[in-house]
Amino acid sequence: MRFANSQATTYNDTVVRQFAVMTVVWGVVGMLVGVIIAAQLAWPELNLGVPWLSYGRLRPLHTNPVIFAFGGCGLFATAYYVVQRTCQVRLFADKLAAFTFWGWQLVILAAVISLPLGFTQSKEYAELEWPIDILITLVWVSFAVVFFGTVGTRKVKHIYVANWFFGAFIIAVAMLHLVNSAAIPVGYMKSYSAYAGVQDAMVQWWYGHNAVGFFLTAGFLGMMYYFIPKQAERPVYSYRLSIVHFWALIFTYMWAGPHHLHYTALPDWTQSVGMVFSLILLAPSWGGMINGIMTLSGAWHKLRDDPILRFLIVSLSFYGMSTFEGPMMSIKTVNALSHYTDWTIGHVHSGALGWVGLVTIGSLYYLIPRLFGQKQMYSPKAVEVHFWTATIGIVIYIAAMWIAGVMQGLMWRAVNPDGTLTYTFVESVKATYPFYVLRLLGGLLYLGGMLIMLWNMVKTATAGRSVIVTIPVAAAHA
Repeated sequence: MRFANSQATTYNDTVVRQFAVMTVVWGVVGMLVGVIIAAQLAWPELNLGVPWLSYGRLRPLHTNPVIFAFGGCGLFATAYYVVQRTCQVRLFADKLAAFTFWGWQLVILAAVISLPLGFTQSKEYAELEWPIDILITLVWVSFAVVFFGTVGTRKVKHIYVANWFFGAFIIAVAMLHLVNSAAIPVGYMKSYSAYAGVQDAMVQWWYGHNAVGFFLTAGFLGMMYYFIPKQAERPVYSYRLSIVHFWALIFTYMWAGPHHLHYTALPDWTQSVGMVFSLILLAPSWGGMINGIMTLSGAWHKLRDDPILRFLIVSLSFYGMSTFEGPMMSIKTVNALSHYTDWTIGHVHSGALGWVGLVTIGSLYYLIPRLFGQKQMYSPKAVEVHFWTATIGIVIYIAAMWIAGVMQGLMWRAVNPDGTLTYTFVESVKATYPFYVLRLLGGLLYLGGMLIMLWNMVKTATAGRSVIVTIPVAAAHA
């Protein structure tokens, strides 16, 4: 086979390797803090009376590292890897790509220091104060320049669908961050929101739900559309469906935020708009899930002995489950039962641990050997053990929270014939205790799986050597 241009292109995998390693490291850190606060909910005295170790300070120290450190580093690593392969060109602006790595680690480090000290804007998933927000903006703009610069200099005409999802995730998160983080600084680490009252709540949950929609869904669908076909060695089931999935999801997700504010001071019509769009969202979400799972058509047998493929496919099952449960919980009558209960926690973690966690882990198990010049992970058996440990942990966790949540909702609304409450709030807390212990067990299993992955990654990295892949620039896109 001859090529018009035999000049070779070397991919910049240094930054991919750095982000991949830190994904696993931050995953262990973030999930360890999650286990600590889960234990505190069962045994509150575990905070040892130290204010910096209280649940209120450690909880954002769990959510931020898990979402933005573990999930974020995973998204950077896979976006940089995928865009080079699908565009057949080296990353645009190597130094800027390096800045995104070091800048993002500095953001995470600033969060790890500032949150236990009590510096917070008190906004869900947007707690970090204004100086850190500015650094986030600089890193994110750099990310956009690197990613879209690479797409713009591509050697192939076609833009693969994974890049559509990565691109949408980058643009939407930039807009969400800038609007929601608008604030008036009144000190080095203190600011007040530019919005007031119910408007502040509306902007926050427009951001909060779209952090789920674009940071925790669109970017990871980019992973799904690249790594499942690669690992299965099959083409995407329906490329046309993937494009329909993209546009339907991107349009619909933006409007679903108000369902977080049912039965609040938010105008009733706004709550209803959020509910309706949440219900519509079921269709594109399940379209994407079906497209990913059906990519295995003709290759189902590979699930028997390929744990990496199992991670990826089971993640889609959790994606489908979470995107059915979310719209259902947005229905006002269902929300009247679920609101403020641990059912919501179960829903969030079926998406976070089941969908985001497993698809990231599966993608990294594909990436890590290739980044370190190996044919496979150091211990394929450990990958198998990790899969079962993580899956069993998730099931225990979310089942406990579902049962606890429905029980709480029913206890809180139960009334005696004379109109008085049947149960006190303390009684509902006492009844929830066994399920908090079960949640801790599920979290420990999931954390155990991440520790296995960390060990396996270190052994793979030290056994192999870093390699740079070389391809002809005019090679046809596989």
